Amino acid sequence: MTINLAHLGLAIDSPLVAEGKTNFRPNSWPPAPDFPIVLDAGGKVLSRYGDSVWDLTVWAGKSTILNFRDKRLCQQNLALLKTVVAWWLYGPSALQHPVTLRSAFYEIRPIFALCTSRGILASDLWRFPAIAGLIPGVLQGSTGERVLTRLHMLHAQREEIGFQILDRDGLTRLEAALPEHSDRQTPYIPPRIWKYQISRLREFLEDYISNVENIESCFKFCLDAYATSSGNLGEACRVGNMKKKRFGPFFSKRGRTDTRSAQTYIGPFIETASRFGIAQLLHKWCGPADEMDATPSDLSVKALATYFSLASHVGKAFILNFSLMRVDEANALHADCLEVEQDTRFGPMYILRGITTKTIDDSDARWPTSPHVELAVKVMSHVSRLRMICALANPEVPTRADDSQNPPLILRAYEPWGTSTAEDVRKSLAIRPNLRTYAQVVQVYPRLMDLNELTITEEDLKIALLVNPSLDDKKFAVGKVWTLGWHQLRRTGAVNMQASGLVSDASLQYLLKHVSRSMSLYYGQGHSRLRLNEKARLEYLRTMYEILGKEISTLVSSRYISPHGEKRKAEILRLVSDKEAAELSGLARSGSISWRVILLGGCTKRGPCPYGGVDNLVHCGGGDGSPPCPDVLYDRERGPQLSRLDTVINRRLSESPLNSPDRESLDAQSKAVRNVIDAISA
Repeated sequence: MTINLAHLGLAIDSPLVAEGKTNFRPNSWPPAPDFPIVLDAGGKVLSRYGDSVWDLTVWAGKSTILNFRDKRLCQQNLALLKTVVAWWLYGPSALQHPVTLRSAFYEIRPIFALCTSRGILASDLWRFPAIAGLIPGVLQGSTGERVLTRLHMLHAQREEIGFQILDRDGLTRLEAALPEHSDRQTPYIPPRIWKYQISRLREFLEDYISNVENIESCFKFCLDAYATSSGNLGEACRVGNMKKKRFGPFFSKRGRTDTRSAQTYIGPFIETASRFGIAQLLHKWCGPADEMDATPSDLSVKALATYFSLASHVGKAFILNFSLMRVDEANALHADCLEVEQDTRFGPMYILRGITTKTIDDSDARWPTSPHVELAVKVMSHVSRLRMICALANPEVPTRADDSQNPPLILRAYEPWGTSTAEDVRKSLAIRPNLRTYAQVVQVYPRLMDLNELTITEEDLKIALLVNPSLDDKKFAVGKVWTLGWHQLRRTGAVNMQASGLVSDASLQYLLKHVSRSMSLYYGQGHSRLRLNEKARLEYLRTMYEILGKEISTLVSSRYISPHGEKRKAEILRLVSDKEAAELSGLARSGSISWRVILLGGCTKRGPCPYGGVDNLVHCGGGDGSPPCPDVLYDRERGPQLSRLDTVINRRLSESPLNSPDRESLDAQSKAVRNVIDAISA
């Protein structure tokens, strides 16, 4: 067991919790029986680690009890259960809310009772798959997904805790036994379409940043024009939103001063946009759909409001592509949402932070993300701060003191030329505007996406069906336009982050490389000391085990071969009899066959590889002079990749000094790669 006590700390969200108090950090692991768990405001100990009841009421503000008096538990399993609960209190993924801790305690306790009834320790349950298979039957209601998530984190942090309950195979079997959840039916966006939509979003954002100074100058010029016409900016914004005046400084039927409204006509907006150098930009993204290649000849000032609203949609879509956020969570982000944490081992870690209010149903608003997201946050923040000028000036808008410093990323159109109704303008900024679906964004802003690029091909459909076999064939079929959805971005991100093998596009993998590494660290290995969003973690973990099952289910096909022939492959898959062959996919998903993706294909060895085969292919391919590994299966579809690797290795060999360790290593790798290429080409 290896644990750094300095990394432990009580994370409960309560004014009674502070780093200087005696219950903040245990001085041993597990904590000593007399270690204080709960203190009152005066420092009096209310519950100690060794007590049979922990009273968390002072933290929760209501009766919250953890009762360890359970006759179904032996003393050894009771001690293990206390260790788990203490880890949830003090570990890197410590829970913040005492009610959540209580729920987690009562949800997982039946597993410890199951182990006692079968005469084993919970720490040995992973050794008894038949007993572990009974877990779904002892869990209450719909708690299975949450229990799976917590068991995964305990497995990921087993070295620090001192034990595990289920290993990876056991977790895979448990996931397979849980009831299907609705999120699984969310379509997975095929890589070609995903790559296209993300490239268009990025192009929009880069265009904005390239013209940001001109955009701001034009916006403020227009505000000054409206303020001059109306007497002051507050009146201009109020009048504009209330729609009491028909014409503004850019509108006049007679092309001159409108004496009825005392507003001065300064010419059509296209002239102003051209003068500030953004006419072509507005036309490119917000012009008429039937004039895609035409030179802008007419633009209303409302095009500026349309462009700003589109920027908010595009920025949100970009964020959702590179995080596991739900759309409602993205809608609630503020301008200061992006943090960069410097990690001594892995460098900068980009983290999205949500607001903490009662309107957000979120246990902890933190989402690890990609550095690409910084571009979207910059654009959305710029739009938000410009619109905030109008919101603060308008006496009809209920703003707070801190709104100007940290406004929401998505705001209504408060500009005098905006389209918000008087009713919407009077709403609190905390009440989010009614926003469009992703499909509506594509429809309402026709210049954002080319529908021809979103049209489904046979290859697109093939890949989508691999992840979602029950895809609605009436909605998603070859020749139809792919209907994008916000939640599809979340689902697709979870699948891609698992490097499922279903997505082979090199550009896609490049774009996802950093975020995949980050997510693996946070959600998979548990290295981060951040408290992460529970729903995002659950989405990731269920997808991880689901994709693992789908990978294994392809082993019986001719795509995979053993370097020792079909007989050895049959031995590897010996769990499947002739009668059970049709059920291979189900058995694979249950984790009966071990499987790890490697460069050559996959490894079926249970437990760790003594040769480091996941990262080193020499032993797998027999490059060290010994026969190829008996547990490896070569993937025929990896042929082109291996040929490229062979070329790279040979180039490095030609540059490597004779009789050097580097040359010996490269020579062994070259032999291994050639052995594999010969095998899959035979």
